[in-house]
Amino acid sequence: MYFNQMGFAIDNGKRKMENGNRGAGKGKEMGKGLIGSLTLCLLPLYFLLSSCSSSTPDYVPKPKGYPRMDLPPQTYQTLKEDHPYTFEYSKSAVILPDTFRMAEPHWIFVAYPSLNASIQLTYKSVQNNPQRLSGFINDAYRLAGKHQVRATGIREQVIKTKSGQTAVVFDLAGDVPSYTQFFTTDSSKHYLRGALYFTVADKQDSLKPAIDFLRKDVMHLLNTLKWKK
Repeated sequence: MYFNQMGFAIDNGKRKMENGNRGAGKGKEMGKGLIGSLTLCLLPLYFLLSSCSSSTPDYVPKPKGYPRMDLPPQTYQTLKEDHPYTFEYSKSAVILPDTFRMAEPHWIFVAYPSLNASIQLTYKSVQNNPQRLSGFINDAYRLAGKHQVRATGIREQVIKTKSGQTAVVFDLAGDVPSYTQFFTTDSSKHYLRGALYFTVADKQDSLKPAIDFLRKDVMHLLNTLKWKK
């Protein structure tokens, strides 16, 4: 239908052109009068549009804002529960047992109810078995690497803690479930892995104050960690 209409318009235009040639003189006079009338009619509209465009400021979208986050004071207490390890953790946190089906003894959560976050700790006995320890370490790298699909970057850092332990810390960037993971071991008896999780599905930018806050708690945990004989 579109092409039929377009063809009709072309034919109609040709006929008008032929008729126009027959009365060229008369058409010129009428054309001048018509152009003059149109010019007078359009001038007020032109000035109106010009004044509107000059007085209307350009629209600038407002930057996206995030709700203010109240962070608790960073004061610490010593873990008193009966585990093969001890450390200091925040007074704003509570210790909860890991109740997952595959959980083992001495697996716990350092939970932060006010921040909807927790540090999951999984403990393994090395039993003086190098192959067993190697398997635990491989699992730590595998669990950190499984977030590569959504992570925009993973930074690995080997640190020496104030308590003399060697630890590996992974910092993950992007909208991932876990932003900080770590593991540490004495190479013969004890192995401990941790992961920081949030129970809310917010973007990393909005969680950044809490992530930075809790990473300090992770480092304090590692720096005060001691193994029990």
